[in-house]
Amino acid sequence: MTESGSDLTAKAEWPLSLRGVTETVVTSRGPNDRWNVAALGVHAPEETGRDGDARDDGDDVPNGGVATATTWGNTRTRKNFDRRGRGVIQFVSDPRTFVEAAVTIREEADPVLPSAHAWAEVEVERIESGESNGTRRERWALYPVESAVRERVVPRLNRGAAAAIEATVAASRLDVPAYDTDELLSRLRYFAETVDRCGGAPEREAFAILDDATDWRERLPDEVDAPRFDA
Repeated sequence: MTESGSDLTAKAEWPLSLRGVTETVVTSRGPNDRWNVAALGVHAPEETGRDGDARDDGDDVPNGGVATATTWGNTRTRKNFDRRGRGVIQFVSDPRTFVEAAVTIREEADPVLPSAHAWAEVEVERIESGESNGTRRERWALYPVESAVRERVVPRLNRGAAAAIEATVAASRLDVPAYDTDELLSRLRYFAETVDRCGGAPEREAFAILDDATDWRERLPDEVDAPRFDA
């Protein structure tokens, strides 16, 4: 793997403009030559204004610049990035794909998932490493080398889908000492209620995947209940 300070550059453009943190699914090739599937937040490159200061005006960051991502802990993604120096970033809208990537162990023979609307193969470079509240943290620069748009979709906002994605974050923090368990359980209950009110079948199935992969419901007080969903 190329160390920080290398001359890695993007050889292709991202398949869409990046803004803020884009929640994606990444596949990375493991030692068994299968592709591990995981969730990964891609941070848009900083764009500077004429005065040299970083802009934060809410506009999309155009193609170009260096996007980054952070891995937490000794995950398969981190190890595969370190071993192979690359992965495939995928842009999906199906909450089931994202939740499954975030909370389960999934491996595929092919790097691009059927539900990906677009993808970018990236070379990765570790640019920062350290520790946060006892958890290993590494920041990676992402350089696209190939990309494609497979399917264009009309945007659709669904609070249930957003709630299912946020629930994966809360569930992943349940055993982290820096976070309050009762607060996380309260969030998870709220997210389940939001999916119940606003979600459709994909969102309910996504939350059922989360339920099967975690034990958050067993941690609720006896007098507290939350909507349940069928996979």
